[in-house]
Amino acid sequence: MYPSLKTYLPLAAKHAASLRQDRKERLHKLAVEIAVDLNHDQESQLIFVCTHNSRRSHLAHIWAKIMSSHFQLNTIHSFSGGTETTAMHHNTVATLQRAGCRIRLQSHSVEYNPVYLVSYAEDVDAIPCFSKTYDSPPNPRQNFRAIMTCSDADENCPIVVGAVARHSLPYEDPKIADKTDLERQTYDASCLQIASEMWYLMSEIHKLLLP
Repeated sequence: MYPSLKTYLPLAAKHAASLRQDRKERLHKLAVEIAVDLNHDQESQLIFVCTHNSRRSHLAHIWAKIMSSHFQLNTIHSFSGGTETTAMHHNTVATLQRAGCRIRLQSHSVEYNPVYLVSYAEDVDAIPCFSKTYDSPPNPRQNFRAIMTCSDADENCPIVVGAVARHSLPYEDPKIADKTDLERQTYDASCLQIASEMWYLMSEIHKLLLP
């Protein structure tokens, strides 16, 4: 893992310790189900879903990948998607870079839906990130757990086709601060919150799998 990210992880762990009880309960319930997956099938697929697949779902996808790698939970596979397609927002890219990820632009599409390659370690393949619907490649089409990261998608997408389970884990949308003096602060706070909850989730799974 990149040294810059290694210095961010203790911050996420510290914040994870002070999560609200209701968030811990939601995350623990999800951890139990994932641990069952790992014990029976040796893998678990997670798709983080929000409406536009531009901010929160990408943050959750990347941090779930980083934290599962940190806890050596290598059979957890993370993805993200939306109920519609837009683009991965440039502020999402920027806050991940400030946290320590290395990101480069791979390509543009006609609709200006760029593909970013997100890296968190030298010896691991970069993660292609772009806006897509939850049922679009490279996401799995079945046998996955859908984790709803925004209340809008949670309310308007009661059935996620192909999911074996659906979990509500909404976050406040950092776009409320776009083009304001609080833009950077708001995105960094959202990034840290999601990183902290993914730390908590993966640490709970790790504990459940201990002999």
